[in-house]
Amino acid sequence: MQNHHVSLNDLPREGKDFVVDDPAVWEDPIREFRMECRISSPLAARVHILPAGEGWLVRGTLAGEVVLPCSRCAEDAAVNLDIHFEDMAFLPEHDAGESDGAGEAQGWVTLVRGVPMLDLAAVCWEELALALPPIPLCAPRCKGLCSRCGTNLNENTCACPAETGDPRMAALRGVVLRKTGHS
Repeated sequence: MQNHHVSLNDLPREGKDFVVDDPAVWEDPIREFRMECRISSPLAARVHILPAGEGWLVRGTLAGEVVLPCSRCAEDAAVNLDIHFEDMAFLPEHDAGESDGAGEAQGWVTLVRGVPMLDLAAVCWEELALALPPIPLCAPRCKGLCSRCGTNLNENTCACPAETGDPRMAALRGVVLRKTGHS
């Protein structure tokens, strides 16, 4: 994997643009965290870092496509990513004792021998993780799996009897609510 650390001391006043398209930035954490996710179209981030007051404005885009298992039927659910992000990066807070030079990490910025370094790979990974849907679906109207026999209801119907519902609620099945003029 390429080195994606940027010396924040060396940024010009107008900021600087970076492109992160190294597949390892995303593939290594996917493997490490054993995520059921695969990249189907290369991911690429374009990041602009701008010095701003006590920190740095980190603004960019992330585009590409990943495939996750559908939450209802477990088939492939393609997720097209085209996101914009904006956040601030700050120096890590530390005790009066100075870092030994090995690096002191708190967030995206690490102090290495007193020089603030921004980890672009960490920025890109975090933005990808935030962009993934919590409930991926292969299609908005995915019918899912039969809870009894496991048949994929998008492809077949099953022979399982229709659920009649909770027998304790049988008395309420015929109730119809009418809207009145009062709010």
